[in-house]
Amino acid sequence: MPHETKPALSDPYAVVFAEPYDKDNPIQWPDRRKWIVTNILSATGFNRIVVSTIMAPALPVIAAELDMTPTQSALSLSIYLLATAFGPIVIGPLSEMYGRQVVLHTSNIWFVAWNLTCGFATTKEVLIVSRLFTGLGASAIYSLGGGVLGDVWPPEQRGKSLGTYLAIPLVAVAVGPIIGGVITARADWRWMFWATSIFQGVSIIVCFFTFHETSGAVILKRRAARLRRTTGNKQYMTLEERLDREMSLSTVLRRAFGRPLRLLAFHPIIQLTSVISAVNYGLLYVVLSSFADVVTSQYNLSIELGGLHYIACALGEMAGSQLGGRLMDVLYRRTMRRHGTHEPEARPPLTYPGAVLGSLGLIIFGWAAQYHVHWIVVDVGVFIFTFGLQTSGMPVQAYVIDVYADFTSSALSATQFGRSLAAFLFPLFAPSLYKSLGYGWGNTTIAHVGIAAGVIPPFLLWKYGARIRAKTPAFD
Repeated sequence: MPHETKPALSDPYAVVFAEPYDKDNPIQWPDRRKWIVTNILSATGFNRIVVSTIMAPALPVIAAELDMTPTQSALSLSIYLLATAFGPIVIGPLSEMYGRQVVLHTSNIWFVAWNLTCGFATTKEVLIVSRLFTGLGASAIYSLGGGVLGDVWPPEQRGKSLGTYLAIPLVAVAVGPIIGGVITARADWRWMFWATSIFQGVSIIVCFFTFHETSGAVILKRRAARLRRTTGNKQYMTLEERLDREMSLSTVLRRAFGRPLRLLAFHPIIQLTSVISAVNYGLLYVVLSSFADVVTSQYNLSIELGGLHYIACALGEMAGSQLGGRLMDVLYRRTMRRHGTHEPEARPPLTYPGAVLGSLGLIIFGWAAQYHVHWIVVDVGVFIFTFGLQTSGMPVQAYVIDVYADFTSSALSATQFGRSLAAFLFPLFAPSLYKSLGYGWGNTTIAHVGIAAGVIPPFLLWKYGARIRAKTPAFD
């Protein structure tokens, strides 16, 4: 038998990874190779998130040039986020069927093509439609990120890998408005799209040469196909191929593409984690969409200087991702030493400190702005908010990866649906909220929503998660 298969007790032609070590198994790759694919994905995620927020400071200028109403200009910004709600539902299953590599390359090219089109748009219709399709291309990163991390990193390194992967894209949330403000003040707004397209073009070239396939199932399918071709023996198949061979292609596709929706509809764990993620992400985009207006209107700053205050957002999220990731790994190792095992339900309680801190930061930010306290207090509040948000969000992602190890991309795509919808919808009510209640009571109100979502669902997962998993129907 060829050396690259491992005989199975019941099927000598089953193609599986060799034990105890197989150089092609992504979980056993050298750390250097793991960090390469992690950092490549992180870098391309940075650009896609920059593009989601870069337009914010330029909206009045773009609206005047393209004859857009305030609603249309807001739509041109937020429709990008709406696209990221629906894209992962298709892209996640595609990456599980055909591999992370081909999906990343295809989405990179799609993204840069439509982002360039935004820069050349001469009508509001072209800009809005192009932003929609750019968002669909960008949405691949939400499916691929958790999938790739689950492919190559074991549970004991999940915190460190998540923290490192998220660090660069999280900076992008704040860098986007900063870059947008500078370009709007000093150049043509179209350079926002041209510059990010140039960056993405460079990323595409780097990805082609450095990003390796990480899906173990796809690697084994390729190995089986090679064995069938070189030996002429058609019996060589992966275990997944043996299960699927009795099904028609349409059945396989229908099952794969329906997986995220089935998870969202029938799996309480996905429903609860979606609530946590959706509220966190919605509140983040309330702050991102209103922060520039707060500092410019309350402190009489220019658009360019107002954009620089987003540095507080970036610093908070970076600090949260690094400290939160390391804390997760420390607690994982401590649990393993004490109990010899680590149940996924050990993750949700780690959200509590971040949920409290995030709500406290929102309240400080709101009341400081309300009473025109020095702007540094506003920035401190935003720092605390984003720090708390990040430290409470990472354990939720790790929990989903732990529970749905075989279908991580589909599971995260299901949770991303709620996140993106919240990011699209929450900022729409923010102006009315602040107009009616002011910044102080407005932020106090949404802070209570944040702490409820950060405490109640994690408690239910911690207390009943194992029981829920035991009673949930088998999933494929």
